[in-house]
Amino acid sequence: MEVTLLGTGGPEGLPRPGCPCAACAMARGEDARAATSVLVDGTLLLDLTPGLALTAARAGHSLGGVRQVLLSHPHDGPQVETPAGLPEPGRVPDGRELALLTGHRVRAVALDAPGTGYEVLGRDGARLLYLPPGGAPARLAGRQTPYDVVLADVLGRPDAVARLRAAGAVGPATDVLAAHVDHSVPPGAELRRRLAAAGARTVPDGTRVTAGSYRMGNGGTGQGTPNVPGVAAVPDVPDLPTVPRRTLVLGGARSGKSAEAERRLETFPDVLYVATGGTRAGDAEWAARVRAHRERRPATWDTVESCDLVPLLAGDGPVLLVDCLSLWLTSVMDEVGAWDDDEWAGGGERELRRRVAELTAAVRRSPRTLVAVSNEVGSGIVPATASGRRYRDELGRLNAAFAAECEQVLLVVAGQGLVLRG
Repeated sequence: MEVTLLGTGGPEGLPRPGCPCAACAMARGEDARAATSVLVDGTLLLDLTPGLALTAARAGHSLGGVRQVLLSHPHDGPQVETPAGLPEPGRVPDGRELALLTGHRVRAVALDAPGTGYEVLGRDGARLLYLPPGGAPARLAGRQTPYDVVLADVLGRPDAVARLRAAGAVGPATDVLAAHVDHSVPPGAELRRRLAAAGARTVPDGTRVTAGSYRMGNGGTGQGTPNVPGVAAVPDVPDLPTVPRRTLVLGGARSGKSAEAERRLETFPDVLYVATGGTRAGDAEWAARVRAHRERRPATWDTVESCDLVPLLAGDGPVLLVDCLSLWLTSVMDEVGAWDDDEWAGGGERELRRRVAELTAAVRRSPRTLVAVSNEVGSGIVPATASGRRYRDELGRLNAAFAAECEQVLLVVAGQGLVLRG
């Protein structure tokens, strides 16, 4: 099955007409996108968009072979004209199947938002799922067979990919392509970075994708497995994105580091959020912070409040999100008496080193996918007290030791994620 992405942008395209935002200003060249429209094997067109014939011609594609046009979502604004020679567009009722003369079969997938998703079975047996902007499957009964290609609003509805993963419809070899890309995320490297963290990717308008032709990437868990030893790499065939198994997200106060860590896992159905800060009864400001974090997290995630990280890392289970190592260190320093100079010199320092080594060894051995958050405090004002300087120094040592065990390390500054490793 050959899938041609005539457009990959949101319904208004990218940049949006007349929009003064920075993301739209940066959307030039390959980062400029027409509204999403997909051509399957040159005969089936999914979504009719303004100026489609010109968009296709500019990309070197012909619409002359199109025999069926299906719409996936309501179109705001003036009615889109059907280019000359194309059949009138239609929509398949939810749950119904359509057999095309071209040999394709199309099944309409019910959504939780206005619109229709389409499952396309190709003549070669390849399977594609196309979801409209803002749409996610309403229900997925039983265990699903993985699709070869999924086109979805990954950035606008990350939970759609999470639902598909939970049902098995997105597997290690599924090529998840971002469609309906809007200006909510700056284009270029930042867009690619965020999608890669979700096991997805983006391609320029006009790209042809052959379902099932992409290799699974090296490393990671859940989104890729190593290539088969002894099999020659296929030239010009990119790896599917792989999600790093261990990630450390660093940042200063209110830098956006927790939001960055949570965003990386929005497309995963099962996440265990490990809160190391406790409840701090009577602290209204802390309670407000905890409440904000909880409201931001998907409802499907579970939460445990604990600083006992080693047993959690040792067992199998869902993805772990640890927020944060800074508070874990505070707890351990309390336990070993690190704030008292005599206790520190009398064995507290040695015990802290042992506990940090135990934690990093557990990270190295852990079979689980892990995202951890920690504060970066070494670039600020020098603490006025000896205990404050001790905490700063020990946190710097902990961050360095933990980072050494991670495939990816990010530093978040002013809400922008800078990749330090991976």
